[in-house]
Amino acid sequence: MEYLQGLVIMSGELESMFNSMLVGKVPDLWAARSYPSLKPLGSYITDLLARLSFFQKWLSKGIPPVFWLSGFYFTQSFLTGATQNYARKYKIPIDHLTFDFEVMKSEEEMEFKPFGQEDGVYIYGLFIEGAIWDRELMHLNEAEPKVLYDTVPVIWLKPITKKDLSKEGIYEAPLYKTSERRGTLSTTGHSTNFVMYMHLTSEQPQTHWINRGVALLTQLDN
Repeated sequence: MEYLQGLVIMSGELESMFNSMLVGKVPDLWAARSYPSLKPLGSYITDLLARLSFFQKWLSKGIPPVFWLSGFYFTQSFLTGATQNYARKYKIPIDHLTFDFEVMKSEEEMEFKPFGQEDGVYIYGLFIEGAIWDRELMHLNEAEPKVLYDTVPVIWLKPITKKDLSKEGIYEAPLYKTSERRGTLSTTGHSTNFVMYMHLTSEQPQTHWINRGVALLTQLDN
């Protein structure tokens, strides 16, 4: 309060933070230590509280049947952990494994994993840009006019050996943390924005969706 009253000289960092808050922007000081986000300040705070609530619920009620993928700070570590669990369970070298993907009927929550489909992880919270997920036909379809994004139902990430993975009838959709679709390599060797390729069922060839710039996002800008 002394800074605002003019009793103490405001540092450059505090002044920059104050000016950012005035225009509803996430301060650079916060962004430098934050997960990637293009949201304005109000939406950013709402998103941050939702992330904290997700982890608090996980801590108090145990491992959820479906994980909010968008809520992870370091998404790649969660995916690596899921692969490691499968590798240890079936004694398969982890470098022989990858993920296969199945989009489920459930939109967000599931009370329990389907019987016989307990391996791997179920995730929700993704958006698709440039196309829609057809809930009736269960494959990618053309986007509706003036609709930029569509939500994606729960996705089952199934660990599978690389030699058994089929790439027929799918689109390898890149998954990004933000719509900026670019990032830098971190000290871990992972991109700060790109997460992975997800295989989505498609009746069109890969080039059809590549030309439309179809990609998955963990969050929107608003």
